[in-house]
Amino acid sequence: HESRGVGKREGYRRRMAHRMLLRRMMSSSTAKRVGFIGLGNMGAPMALNLVKAGHSLVVYDLNPQQVLKLQRAGADSAQSPAAVAEQASTIITMLPSSPHAHAVYCMEKGVFEAVQSGSLLIDCSTIDPDMTKTIHQAADAAGATFADAPVSGGTIGAENATLTFMVGCADTDFPNVTSALQPMGKNVVHCGEVSTGQIAKLCNNLILGITMAGVAEAFAMGKCLGIDPKKLADVVNTSSGRSWSSETYNPCPGVMEGVPSSRGYTGGFACDLMVKDLGLANAAAARAKTAMPMGALAQQVYQLMSSGGRGG
Repeated sequence: HESRGVGKREGYRRRMAHRMLLRRMMSSSTAKRVGFIGLGNMGAPMALNLVKAGHSLVVYDLNPQQVLKLQRAGADSAQSPAAVAEQASTIITMLPSSPHAHAVYCMEKGVFEAVQSGSLLIDCSTIDPDMTKTIHQAADAAGATFADAPVSGGTIGAENATLTFMVGCADTDFPNVTSALQPMGKNVVHCGEVSTGQIAKLCNNLILGITMAGVAEAFAMGKCLGIDPKKLADVVNTSSGRSWSSETYNPCPGVMEGVPSSRGYTGGFACDLMVKDLGLANAAAARAKTAMPMGALAQQVYQLMSSGGRGG
């Protein structure tokens, strides 16, 4: 009888040791995994660059076709943001708007339902700075680290891993944030505390929205008056009118290859997204009591396009 009791105890100890080993293995695996939520025109190529860099990736998106693309590249899929949080200790999100970000992080089956203490959460969306602060507070309560890191560089930068990340986070968190973002970009800039990345992005896109409208008007006028758009681009891009909109992302068809204007204005930064960003910038300026006549007019220009059925 005593012999059988010792055998049972030894078997129990072995089973418990095996379970503990499995838990450690799962914990170690989770610690090395990266989660990515939001596989749109920007998010999908960003996630692909993480796979190319050798990361074990688990992804989620409402569009099954986008998820399938990442699965074919070697990523795993999850059924919800919460399921991503269960499997990864670093989570990157790239979402269309503030309501989407709030839902992914804070609502039912959201990240905070299952986030692990000590996880690193990086939101690359362009959203309202106040929403960023709300998500940050929820992350603090869950024992996770949060950073906002909106991007500049467009779909071309996302595809070529040349994005600029504007990061808002604590000084002590910036090295870990930089390490997570480097496979997707060439510049990672620390702007200050949480939400300053969003502030920098809104200022940047305010400039972009205004200059893109100006470049479009100038090239339309030039064509109507009879100058070859390519010749005009040569002049503008070596003169004081030069800008990112004219040199890297020219809106006039036939001037450049590999940009949205060369493929029927598809696959780029949609007009509706610029309406959203300029709306965020103008709302932030109103709260700060800062006058923005050019920004307000630019928003109306893009809103007219969107209302006319060209929001995409």
